Amino acid sequence: MIRTAPFGQRYAFVVLAIAFVCLMATAALRSAPGVLMIPWQKAFGWDRGTISAAVAIGLFLYGMVGPFAAAAMQNFGLRRTMAAALGLMALATGLSLFMTEPWQLVVTWGVMSGLATGGVAMVFAATLVNRWFVAHRGLMTGILTASAAAGSLVFLPPMAAVASSDGWRPVVLWLAVGMGALVPLVLLFLPERPANAGIEAWGAIPGDPPPAEHRRGDPISTAFAVLGRVAKHRDFWLLSSTFFVCGLTTSGLVATHMIALCSDHGMAAVAAGGLMAMMGAFNMVGTTASGWATDRFDARILLFAYYGLRGLSLIYLPYADFTLYGLSLFAVFYGLDWIATVPPTIKLANAAFGEEDGPIAFGWIFAGHQVGSAIAALMAGVLRTMTGTYLEAFVLAGAAALIAAGAALFIGRGPTRLPFSPPGEKVAA
Repeated sequence: MIRTAPFGQRYAFVVLAIAFVCLMATAALRSAPGVLMIPWQKAFGWDRGTISAAVAIGLFLYGMVGPFAAAAMQNFGLRRTMAAALGLMALATGLSLFMTEPWQLVVTWGVMSGLATGGVAMVFAATLVNRWFVAHRGLMTGILTASAAAGSLVFLPPMAAVASSDGWRPVVLWLAVGMGALVPLVLLFLPERPANAGIEAWGAIPGDPPPAEHRRGDPISTAFAVLGRVAKHRDFWLLSSTFFVCGLTTSGLVATHMIALCSDHGMAAVAAGGLMAMMGAFNMVGTTASGWATDRFDARILLFAYYGLRGLSLIYLPYADFTLYGLSLFAVFYGLDWIATVPPTIKLANAAFGEEDGPIAFGWIFAGHQVGSAIAALMAGVLRTMTGTYLEAFVLAGAAALIAAGAALFIGRGPTRLPFSPPGEKVAA
C-alpha cells in the first residue's frame, strides 16, 4: 500500500483508472449470463425460465447489497470492501465450473455473484468520486458509469466467440482468474482517502482541511438508519421508482435477453455479441457526455430525455429487421442512454441527502434499480417460455420507460428541505 502518492493531486486519476478497471470487469461478469444462457441450455438441458430465475436472484442481490456496501465502505474502508467483493466474485465463478444442477447455478451465479458484485457497483463509484474529487464530479461519475459499457464493449464479443467455439467453461475460467488478479491491484494502489496518500482531493484548495472521517455503527444499522431518514422524502420515492424502471429496461431485459432474442430471429451469437458491443461503444459516449451535462444542466430534464428515448427505442425493437443493419438504429439510440441516467440520479441524491448520507441513499435507490432488473430478467424469460416470443416483454418495458420520463419531471417540485440536507443546496441544482 503506497504511503505517499506520486503525481500529487493527479493521483486521483490513477485511482479513477483503478476504479474504472474494477467496474469494467464487474460489468463483464454481470453480463456473462447473457452470453452463456444458450450454452448452458445446450449443455444441461435447462430452460430459459430456470436460467433466468438464477440471473434474477443475482440481479436482485446485486442491488440489495448496495446500501450495506456503501455503509461498509464508511465503516470498514473502501479498499477492504472492494478487495473482499472481488475475491468473492473469483470464488463464485470458479466454483460454477463444477456445477451440474440448477441449484448450483443459483448459488454461484445467483447468490454468491449477486452479493459480490453488489460491493463493486455504482455505490462504489458514488463513494469514490465524493472522496477523491471536488471539481467535475458529474463528469467523473459519468466516466466511471461508462465502465459498465466498456465491460460489454471489451468482453462480450470475445466471450461470445469463445462460448460458441469452446463452450462455456473457458469463459467462466478467465472471468475467475481476472477477478482474482484485481485483488492485489486494489490492495496495493487504492488509498482509502486522499489524506492517506498525503494529498488533497482533485479540485480542493490546498490547505483546506480534509473532510472528517465519519465513524458510525455497523453497516446494517447504518444503512437502515439512513433509509429511515430518506424514506420520509418524496423525492427518494421518485428517484427509486424511476431508477426501478432503469433496471427494468437495461440489465434485466436487454443485457440478459438480447442475445437470446437475436438468436430467436436467426442471428448468430457472435454477431449478436457484436451488436451488444456496438451498444456498449455508444453507451460509453452517451454516459460520459451525460456526466458532463449533469455538471451544467437540470438533472430532471436530462432524466426525462433519457427515459423517453429509451422507451421509444424498446417499443421499436420487436418490429425491427433483425439483421445487423436493421438493428443498428436501435443500437445507436438505446446505447447512447443505456446507463446515462446514473450521473443525474447520483447528483439529485447527493443534493437532497448530503454528501455523507447521499451515497447510502443512492444505494437504496440503486436497490430499486436491481429489483426492476430482477423482475425483467425473470418476467422476460417466463414470457418467452410461455408464448415463444419476447414481444410483450419489450413493449411493456418501453411503456414503463415513457411513464418514468414523466415522473422524473416531478423530482424536487414539492417540499424538498430536510433537516440533514446541506444548507443552501437545491435538489435540482
